[in-house]
Amino acid sequence: MEKVLVSSCLVGNQVRYNASCLSIPEPDLNWLRSNLELVVFCPEVSAGLPTPRAPAEIIAGKGVDVLKGFSKVVGNDGIDVTTQFVAGAKNALELCLRLQIKYAVLAENSPSCGSSNIYDGTFSGTKVNGSGITATLLESSGIKVFSQHTRAQFRSMLDKQS
Repeated sequence: MEKVLVSSCLVGNQVRYNASCLSIPEPDLNWLRSNLELVVFCPEVSAGLPTPRAPAEIIAGKGVDVLKGFSKVVGNDGIDVTTQFVAGAKNALELCLRLQIKYAVLAENSPSCGSSNIYDGTFSGTKVNGSGITATLLESSGIKVFSQHTRAQFRSMLDKQS
């Protein structure tokens, strides 16, 4: 059975910065569970960040800028957590490579997992086009990334391959 990396918070695990979770609607989650082997993972937790933790945003850049060393990830408490976010992204990639995972469904807007939108680094709630560190690293390594909002496109793509 094909494996897919799934953000831990999307399946109900309370691992987000504020110890909450997000969700994929139950029918879609049931379809994923029936048709794929879910590999549940949180980059931030894998890198040792606690739950709860200060909300963090990429300052003056996007995931690619952090990976190139041009931008940082900072919590709203002023603490630089770039090292942990990059380590979490590398942990996710290593897991995908080891398990031969070709797809990921990640939490949109996250500085780690956002695949098309992230927060702008001002802690004002403003979103900008761009992807987070984990999503960027996975995509650049050939792993196709989807979000909880593009899960229908993922399902359609898989259905066409069957």
